[in-house]
Amino acid sequence: MKIGLVLVDDHAIVREGLRALLKNDPDIQILAEAADGAQAVQVVRKLKPDVVLMDVMLPTMNGIEATKLIVKHTPKTKVIILTTMREWYKVQDCIEAGACGYFVKASPSNELLQAIHNACSGTTTFGTAISKNIQEQNRRLFVSQGKFDATTPKLTTRETEVLGLIANGLGNKQIAAELGISIKTVEKHRQQVMNKLNIHDIAGLTRFAISTGMVKPSEIRPQPSSNDRRSSSEKNDDKLAATPSLSSTEAHEPALAM
Repeated sequence: MKIGLVLVDDHAIVREGLRALLKNDPDIQILAEAADGAQAVQVVRKLKPDVVLMDVMLPTMNGIEATKLIVKHTPKTKVIILTTMREWYKVQDCIEAGACGYFVKASPSNELLQAIHNACSGTTTFGTAISKNIQEQNRRLFVSQGKFDATTPKLTTRETEVLGLIANGLGNKQIAAELGISIKTVEKHRQQVMNKLNIHDIAGLTRFAISTGMVKPSEIRPQPSSNDRRSSSEKNDDKLAATPSLSSTEAHEPALAM
């Protein structure tokens, strides 16, 4: 019996290339294609394929959310992630969502074909590049046990402070107020952190900060209310608005340097 498969990718040229590749395997039959996560969920619930090749970055609904719904409503269908994203925390997100494999689009075709066959037998498979990333991350966590080891990217004290506040959900303006530095300086430190860690989104920075011990969960403070987050200048503006209007003479008095 052939392996029924659904392709999910928002780029037609990628789906076309995958069709050409999969046609070389006589045991695989492409049942349908989808260009976004929501469509993928509908197609899978209708056709109940054996395997889904799923991209992560999709319109309408991303591949991680689509995978969760597919695994929930069609548990016999196996999802293999095929994406350009190599970050270990994305792999973690996808596996937690229920995916049984993770490959980058630069993976050798024979690895992907083998993974499709493995999925039908319930085996989880990772591409070579992803396996190396996972092993390295596990090694770091094992060696460091929540502390920096020799291979962990070194952050300065200020960068670590900025990372902690990012993990705590503060934006640039709030971080600047918290640390008593300018917003431009915060932006500089934020970019340096992202470059050093090679992580370029807030969710990834937060996961990295907590999981590697750079920021301990116990050090993450409850997020302040929207009123508490407001800068002192904003609060001063409210105070000024509440005071009687100044005379024209007073209004032109120079402000004191802060």
